[in-house]
Amino acid sequence: MSETAAASSPAKAPYRRVLLKLSGEALMGEGAFGFDVATVERICADIAQVHAMGVQVNLVVGGGNIFRGAEIAASGVERANADYIGMLATVMNALTLQSVIERQGVPARVQSAIPMAPICEPYRRDLAIRHLEQGRVVIFAAGTGNPFFTTDTAAALRAVEMGCDAVLKGTQVDGVYSADPKHDAGARRYDTLTFSEVLAQDLRVMDTAAIALARDNRLPILVFSIHQPGAFAAVIGGSGRFTLIDDGGGCRG
Repeated sequence: MSETAAASSPAKAPYRRVLLKLSGEALMGEGAFGFDVATVERICADIAQVHAMGVQVNLVVGGGNIFRGAEIAASGVERANADYIGMLATVMNALTLQSVIERQGVPARVQSAIPMAPICEPYRRDLAIRHLEQGRVVIFAAGTGNPFFTTDTAAALRAVEMGCDAVLKGTQVDGVYSADPKHDAGARRYDTLTFSEVLAQDLRVMDTAAIALARDNRLPILVFSIHQPGAFAAVIGGSGRFTLIDDGGGCRG
């Protein structure tokens, strides 16, 4: 086997299977709404790079670049309906990512928690695992399919169901801080945290349901900046800049 082939072999990859959680806002670039084409293409190129490392990649994406259910609910729209509309926004984002990922030469499938067979597959755990094993990226859309649950919770749930080794959350900054570093120059950056510390300090990395689900299943969470080109692959390789959240014992990763 050549050195190139060995480097991309799944047996050599530090993680066998991961889930990448993206916010809808990550797709906007510097814009205020919708998609920034260059940003989406760069993120999808990063996903293709990790796929080439032999890692099986799952995705969960939010819908905040199109519709924010909580904000609309505050204006008077019934909360459950607002959440369902937000779920539809995640389907639009998932279909966009699927198309751009496939332009990178990587096959991808979208599975929705709300069945909509003409445009994507309904969520099926066994079929999703088969897709991964056949070298496809799987994008989970429509959250959990239930109102009042965030896409953070959906990401933790799907990661556990898929038997992932870690959740990687791509954010606006390069890890977890004690406060928003864009507004507080004294914010402290953490290299490592336990689940208990995240909950006790209310650090809002992910919602409490997602953190509790990851904790109970010993599923590590790695938080990094999605805006740094190549950061996804670097974190997967252990050389990137990120915050590791686990049980203090290394979890599964």
